[in-house]
Amino acid sequence: MIRSRFSSMRWSALALAVMAAGCSFAPPTRPPAIPSPQHYAVQEDSTRDGASALVRPGAPIVPDWWRAYGSDTLNAWVEEGLKNNPSLDAARHTLEAVHQQYRAQAGDTMLPSLDAQGQVTRQRALGLPGFGPPTSLYNVYAGQLSLNYTFDVFGADRYSIKQAAARMDEQAFQLDAARRALAANIVITAVNASSLAEQLTVSERLSVLAHTQADLVGKAYALGAASHDDVLNARQNADAFDVNLPGLRAQSLRVRHALAVLLGRTPDQAPEPLPMDAWHVPENVPVSLPSDLLAQRPDVLAAEASLREASAGVGLATANLFPHISLSATKGSAAFKDSALFSAGSGIWSAGLSLTQPIFHGGALIAERKAAIASYDASMAQYRQTVLNAFQNVADTLVALEQDGHALQAAQASAAAAQDAFAESQSRYRLGAVAYPVTLSNEQRYQNARVAAIQTTAVRLADTAALFQAMGESYPTDVSARRKSQLAR
Repeated sequence: MIRSRFSSMRWSALALAVMAAGCSFAPPTRPPAIPSPQHYAVQEDSTRDGASALVRPGAPIVPDWWRAYGSDTLNAWVEEGLKNNPSLDAARHTLEAVHQQYRAQAGDTMLPSLDAQGQVTRQRALGLPGFGPPTSLYNVYAGQLSLNYTFDVFGADRYSIKQAAARMDEQAFQLDAARRALAANIVITAVNASSLAEQLTVSERLSVLAHTQADLVGKAYALGAASHDDVLNARQNADAFDVNLPGLRAQSLRVRHALAVLLGRTPDQAPEPLPMDAWHVPENVPVSLPSDLLAQRPDVLAAEASLREASAGVGLATANLFPHISLSATKGSAAFKDSALFSAGSGIWSAGLSLTQPIFHGGALIAERKAAIASYDASMAQYRQTVLNAFQNVADTLVALEQDGHALQAAQASAAAAQDAFAESQSRYRLGAVAYPVTLSNEQRYQNARVAAIQTTAVRLADTAALFQAMGESYPTDVSARRKSQLAR
């Protein structure tokens, strides 16, 4: 008796130990801490010139950052794109599909299933030789409720639900990343549309000036004041402008078409570009500390969710190596006549408990577990790569932004000097102090300087949008709160 009780206690302890082991079937769901750099770029330079935006390290994230450009039209475009862009709409529906799949899986695995069954059959059965009629013909009427429940002893169902929840989180963060990328693409495309439209206007003026200069050189050649080489060079210069104009027009139209598609419009409904004067370089652009960046970037958070999904996959593959225990029960009524279906004595019922222990599956279960572990290792490596890419993205954008400031300052100074020279030559031409070709040359230099200033301003505006996008956004620290906020968008 004592030996039997001891044996029973030993098996009970072993069962509890195996059940407790289900909690450690999966590897860690949180990625290891990755060292954060003290600053993003190789060389940290805090000097900013007057043309640059004021970068504020550690400042809070700006949700609707595109409003910092100070354009109501741009704000309306971004809101229109976020509402009507088909690709973003597809991402929303994909998230909803993944959410419903999660709910379906959670309800199917964690709760008992109850089904109602009805059956009406007509059967012909053979009788025994030498006894009674050789065959019998009868009807069977049956109705019953069937209850099934699988005991999640080793955590297979829990891991499958965790896997589905992580997949939903990953899709939600991917939606956030797509939303921020769309807003940045609309701003950058609108900047390029304005820049190209302005460059086209200036280039057309330069073409007019070049042809005017060619005509003046031709007249001077006729009077013997210029050589034939001067005429050929002037004509070649004018023709060069004409050659570049069609390509610039096509590029301008292509960018406008791209902007229309980003807004969810057809290309023929592309909006008119904003004037370059309507753009304002945002000030006080927030730059998160490297230690805070990983909690704000949706691509990093999506990679972390993918790691949780892979971890749950290892737990599920491991739990499938252990027994599966399920309970089934039915209760109903059956009779040979429909009128006697619910009469006394027609009740039927059954109850059973089943246990299935995998023994031999040709190595499939072991291979599935090894595959899950390999997928987890791949997700871990992909997470580290995503983090490094995030740091590089911010570093590259900050470096570009800093150099943009210096380039913009130089371009604006050059344009201002060229404008002063052109204005002075115009005044002197009116007074008869200089010839018209001098004024013409000064205007050409001024228009060329304008093109350089337009280009550097556009690059500065676009890189600012890239920096806003690179900073990510603020998320609730609680995972369930994160999920609710993402599904509500």
